[in-house]
Amino acid sequence: MEKKIAPSMMCVDLMNVERDVHILEEAGVDYLHVDVMDNHFVPNITLSLDFIKSLKKITDIPLDIHLMIEKPGICLNLFDFCGKDDVICVHYESEVHIQRTLSTIRSLGVQSSIALNPGTPVCMLEDLLDDIDIVLIMTVNPGYAGQKLVRSTLNKIKKAKEMLSARHFNRVRIEVDGNVSFENAAVMRKLGADIYVGGTSSIFEKGSSIKTNTERLRSIIQS
Repeated sequence: MEKKIAPSMMCVDLMNVERDVHILEEAGVDYLHVDVMDNHFVPNITLSLDFIKSLKKITDIPLDIHLMIEKPGICLNLFDFCGKDDVICVHYESEVHIQRTLSTIRSLGVQSSIALNPGTPVCMLEDLLDDIDIVLIMTVNPGYAGQKLVRSTLNKIKKAKEMLSARHFNRVRIEVDGNVSFENAAVMRKLGADIYVGGTSSIFEKGSSIKTNTERLRSIIQS
């Protein structure tokens, strides 16, 4: 399966968003990863619905919308402007009736994704595989950029890959989010990751350009 790159929009220069998005277009990234946080599910507040709509106006890069919020099901209708190449991700822990929420995402005509926190085991996916296109393995506890990798989450990538293969769900892609550095990305690739959320430790690493960093990450995950 082709490896894909999803730069974290939480790490762009918010005073120069359009400039950075055009640089990412030139670099040929596959998604723009947009974190939405509510200061309840995670202890932070980030990118808004208006921000997401503005992205839609300036780029055709598909959006990977990561809802780190409580009870996302009640606001999914607000994303009816998204298209078939876009992704909406919710956390397993965010809803009591998570299958219903995933089904609602599918009904919007977008790709459905479920995120697992570091403390949530891969086995929780077993009865949800029909309802998802992507599983997002959080390799840090969600809420902030610049965190250290939770080492135990690396084994979860391997477990997820083995589960998907054993159950013949190879169409489901594995995404990784959290300290996806150049070094860690190489390990994640070997374990089976397909989509890489790049933040301050790779694509937006200081000392080099966004385009150069993107090319470096791509060479690592496709090697």
